[in-house]
Parts: sequence; C-alpha cells; structure tokens
Amino acid sequence: MNSSVLAYLENSADCFPDKCAVTDEKISYTYSELVKLSSSVGTALSELIASGDAVGVYMEKCADAVAAFFAAVYAGGFYSVLNTELPQNRLQTTVSVLNPRVIVTSESLLETAKEYFSERKIVTFEDLAKSEPDYAKLGEIRSHKIDTDPLYINFTSGSTGTPKGIVVCHRSVIDFIDHFTEIFGIDNNDVIANQAPFDFDVSVKDIYSAVKTGATLVVVPRRMFSAPAELIDFICDRRVTVMIWAVSALCLISTFHALDYRTPETVNKILFSGEVMPLKALKNFRSHLPNAKYVNLYGPTEITCNCTYHILDNDCDYADGIPIGKPFPNEDVILLDENNNRISEVGKVGEICVRGTALALGYYSNPEQNAKAFVQNPLNPHYPELIYRTGDLARYNENGELVFSGRKDFQIKYMGHRIELEEIEREMSAVDGVEQCCCIFDEKKSRLKGFFVGSIEKDELATSMSRDLPAFMIPGVIRKVDEMPLTKNGKIDRKKLAEIAGGRRK
Repeated sequence: MNSSVLAYLENSADCFPDKCAVTDEKISYTYSELVKLSSSVGTALSELIASGDAVGVYMEKCADAVAAFFAAVYAGGFYSVLNTELPQNRLQTTVSVLNPRVIVTSESLLETAKEYFSERKIVTFEDLAKSEPDYAKLGEIRSHKIDTDPLYINFTSGSTGTPKGIVVCHRSVIDFIDHFTEIFGIDNNDVIANQAPFDFDVSVKDIYSAVKTGATLVVVPRRMFSAPAELIDFICDRRVTVMIWAVSALCLISTFHALDYRTPETVNKILFSGEVMPLKALKNFRSHLPNAKYVNLYGPTEITCNCTYHILDNDCDYADGIPIGKPFPNEDVILLDENNNRISEVGKVGEICVRGTALALGYYSNPEQNAKAFVQNPLNPHYPELIYRTGDLARYNENGELVFSGRKDFQIKYMGHRIELEEIEREMSAVDGVEQCCCIFDEKKSRLKGFFVGSIEKDELATSMSRDLPAFMIPGVIRKVDEMPLTKNGKIDRKKLAEIAGGRRK
C-alpha cells in the first residue's frame, strides 16, 4: 500500500520513463526527468528544512512548480502554493500563518519575493536544481514518514479576514485519487488539461491523476482564459482528452461560442465542479462533444477535492437540475437536520456532513475554526469520530442521489418567507438569453438583487421569471453585466457583485 504520493511518480517513471509527464508553453519533462529534477531540488531543500516543515512555493503556474511540489515532499516537508496573482498584503498574511522554513521562487520573481517576504529564507528553483540527487539521503528521510503526514496546505478565505490553511495528508489524496482515476477511467493514454490555479484543489486532481496513471499533464497558461479562441487552439493542438475544470471556465468557452470556432475532438471526459453548471452551457458542450463523459463533482477543499459525483446520462436533459450524486468509495455523506438527526427521506433538506479518510487533517494553527467545522459525529456517541460540517444543503431525489440545495448562509428570510437563492438562480438560468446569473441578498436594504450575462433585456427576464416564481422571489433589482466577476478560484465573486449593487445603477 502506498504511503506517499511519491510512489505515484516513481511507479509511472518505472513504467513510462520517456513519456511526457508535465508540459507548459515553454518546457516539458518526461517521467524520468521529473523524478530526477524533483530529487535534485529535494536534496538541496533537505539541507534547509527539517522533517515536517512547510515549504512555500512562490512560482508561476508551470512545469517547474510541479517539480517543486514533489521536491518539498522528497525533502521531508510539505508545500503550500503562494499564488503570484494575489495582492502583497494577502500573501504576507498567508505567510504569517504558514510560517514556512523556506520559500522557493524562480529567478524571474526573486526580487518581488524578497520585497514581499523580506524576513523569510528565499531560494530560487534554478539554484536548487543545480544539486545532484542524493537518493540515499532522500530514502532515509522517507523511511521516517507516514501516510498521515501533511502533503499540502491550501488557503481559503476566512470569516475573520485571515486566510484559513487547510492541511491535507498523503493518505487522503491517495485514497481519493485511487478511486477517482478508476471510476472515470483515467489512464496513461490521457492528456489532462490543467485549468485551475495550483493553490486551488481542483489542480490536485489534475496533478495526481496524471502521475498516478502515467498520463500527461498540460499546464494551460492563465492568460488564455481571456482569449477563448487561443484557448481552444491550445487544447486542440495538445490533443487534450480530459478537462477537470471549474464551471466558470467551461462557461467562458460556451458564452463566447468558442466550440463553434473549433471543436476539440480528442476530449472524451469533462468533469466540472465549483458551482451549478448552467444547462445552456452543458447543452452547448454536449452538442459539440456528444460522446464525451460528463461528470458533476461536489465537495469543499476540506474533503480532499470531492466527496460526491454524478455521471451524466446523455439521454437526460436535466431540466430539474444536475444532481451532485453519490459518495465516492470510502466516504460517507450524511444529511443532518437542525437537531442533528439523519435525513433519509426524499425531498427533505439537510446539511451535508462527511466522514472518512478524505477529510483534511484540519485548519493550520486554527483550533477555534477546527472546533466549529471538524466535530464529533453526533450519530456516534461511543468513540471519537470526526465529521466535517460543510455548511452546504442538499436533499435526496427519487433515485437516492443528492441534489445540491444551496448554502446555509445563502438561505434567507425575506418578507416572511424562507428563500433559497439557489432556486432563484435556477429559474433565472432557465430563461432563454441568459448565459450566467447570480442572485444576492442586500441585508441592509432587505432587497433581492439579480445579475446576469446574456442577450435578453432585464425587463423581459423579470417577466419571464414571474411565470414560475412568486412575486416575493423576483429580485427587486436586476442588472445586466458584461461578465461575472470571479474569485481567484474561478467562482462567481458575490462580494464584488454586492459592491456593484451598491453603486450607481446603469
């Protein structure tokens, strides 16, 4: 049984030594080259860190960054990505929480790294890569590691303004990726297009699915997501077969009709997560790639990528929405009501709670948040057993699958009625001429506000929605926008929409 993700990399190097492991716009590494490079950098890093130390990686999204991740593990530590696109203050706050022993950067970013992290030990990837690998030393380091040691920390926003670091161990990733690649048939013939930033856990599926199976990881340049034609050309030219992407990135392709320009015929698996997939975008993809496998994935970062999945039926139109499906093997998804009782009946909404090896170890240096989210299973009074309370709501459908029903904090009380913003968004999305939409609640003004991207006019949209929704669920303010503001993780930025809503109406 594997106890480290390094076994994935090394097994693929043994089986496919000369096969491309990872490639970006500028450079490619075969599996044997990636092992050697990671071992060289890891050997040098082992002189700078102790076992169990954090290594910050401040590099552009590229093939060398992937090598840096494995190098941190070879050296006995774990890695955390410091996204180069984040503001200086945000990065400095993150580093103050992480307290890394060393920060690895590239020569091109060295001066910026010195400015941002002046009190930290900073080394360049290029200098570390000059070392010769000491396999005996790396083997000795590894002999003292276990599968519950941390692999990476991803930071998400915190309610206090301080980012929360989510600690994920080797065992959680191995258990998840083993099932993930088997269920969806990912193998060494696949070419996986990485869309997500490396500090977003969607990229974990890209990286470790590739090295587990011997597939090729293609790092898609960030700039291409503002140039749909160039993006499609890149996917086609690299003969991509697998897209594990955020919904918003797929919507970009459909909104700008990029598939009409050129269809990536080699793509046979499209897996999406992060938000509800608009049916119009899904229809657009299915019309161009009718034989591809489409999968809806669900799960927060605290549960190692995803905890449920639904493989779409190509004969179903999903007019009532796409289920988030059933749990992955070795993960138990529990619906709890307000009194912590298990919900099993169809249609009743409860909070999604999860148990199993996929749970993160917890939040880094944050016992208060750990106590709120990682709690004793209320259904088990006999021995310690943690579950993670997601704050998300779901219900069972007639097929026994879970259907996402919004967030607890997106459930509002308005004009005496309990309303799910998700339901309003679903109706907005169903209207012809709406490509993307989002609904927020302005608590100060006690007002529903809707935003959309599309060709329809706002008055027509309100009229159309009124045919299916009661008057109290029609947003009092509806605004048409050129594009939806997105967070760094590719989700619709509701805070930014609230700022737009607070400004002068167009």
